[in-house]
Amino acid sequence: MSVQLEHINKHFGQQHVLRDVTLDIPEGQVLGLLGPNGAGKSTLMKILVGLVRPENGHVSVPEHIGYLPENNPLYDEMYVVEYLRFMAKLERVEYPETRVEALIERVGLTPERHKHIRALSKGFRQRVGLAQALLGDPDLLILDEPTTGLDPNQLVEIRGLIRALGRDRTVILSTHIMQEVREMCDRVVILDHGAIKADSPIDRIADLEALFHEVTQ
Repeated sequence: MSVQLEHINKHFGQQHVLRDVTLDIPEGQVLGLLGPNGAGKSTLMKILVGLVRPENGHVSVPEHIGYLPENNPLYDEMYVVEYLRFMAKLERVEYPETRVEALIERVGLTPERHKHIRALSKGFRQRVGLAQALLGDPDLLILDEPTTGLDPNQLVEIRGLIRALGRDRTVILSTHIMQEVREMCDRVVILDHGAIKADSPIDRIADLEALFHEVTQ
């Protein structure tokens, strides 16, 4: 199932956060939402997962969605495997222990599985968040600034993981860094002050870079 947004608008007080946003995202695509801070990226993602209601327009998304918010809230006092099993039961995942074990291996958490979450690096905390977002085997994975605060080695690993996840599901990720979309995305949408300024396949990266430079000045 594709993801569709038609004529989406959203205000917070006097601020027009999203301006007539229309998108059609086919299955199996990695879409990058690129824009400066305050462009409306996070609000658009929250609308997709049902945390924020638009004022008008139409939203169509798959039934099964995984979401990794920018702040990645976790229970620091729990062990990695304990936390994921707990979340799997809350989400009523079928065969939760089997699913958790498979995801721990897939996202590279095996060496950290018996550590407290508070003892993990930022990169491994992101992996825990990704594993949680994948518990229900979602058709759509939404990642809000998934690489913020990672060191260079962690960046390479998380980018590779996200690219791999995009092979069998639709992925939408937000970022304010051009390099991120270049490394991970098939298609880029540039948002500026809540409006779409560009919507292009990644092979037109030179044009996208020039436009992104304009909107960030």
